[in-house]
Amino acid sequence: MAEESSRIAGPARLRADARRNQERILVSARAVFAEHGIDAPMATVARRAGVGVATLYRRFPTRDALVRAAFAQQMETCARALTEALADPDPWRGFQRLVETACELQREEQGFSAAFVAAFPDSTVEHAKARERAERDLLTLVRRAQAAGALRADFHPSDLAVALLSHCGLVTALPRDSAASRRLVAYLLQSFRAEAAHRALPPPSTLSLRSLPLAADSSPGRRPSRA
Repeated sequence: MAEESSRIAGPARLRADARRNQERILVSARAVFAEHGIDAPMATVARRAGVGVATLYRRFPTRDALVRAAFAQQMETCARALTEALADPDPWRGFQRLVETACELQREEQGFSAAFVAAFPDSTVEHAKARERAERDLLTLVRRAQAAGALRADFHPSDLAVALLSHCGLVTALPRDSAASRRLVAYLLQSFRAEAAHRALPPPSTLSLRSLPLAADSSPGRRPSRA
């Protein structure tokens, strides 16, 4: 009977061990990405998690798979924030909450900024469509806020990329100073208001959300592959 119970419990223990290994990998990945960027060696993640590299690759065969899994909750929060912003009858309020949510996620998870850019690589049709849909929805939100007279008419979608990059630099330099983060976000949002447009701005940047240079050792729009 004891032998039979052991045979029954064996697979369950294995599944529990596998779940614990996966959770350790994801926690370690977020920590390593925060310290070294999302292009940190996969072996570093495995060592931090206390598992073999082969175990890591069985669970997550590619870096993009690991990045998406590690920050899945944050990505879902961003996607939901954009959906809610579009549904808000007050387009400025929707836009403001979207910016605040994205910056709050940057503040909470140091590795999220680069993961946000890399979340939907154009390596598959599905990912390319998801990225294009998000960019299209953001543009719709911007135009609605401008049409309502709340967002300055010369605001360009690349301004949001510049704002996120600026905020990323702040939270990287001052990771524990939430007051500085919130104050910068408030300054940025106030500067985006239509009533703040007292004079014309210089031409917009060529940056986009997909080309933010946030990954360690990466140039804009390029993430080198490292083992």
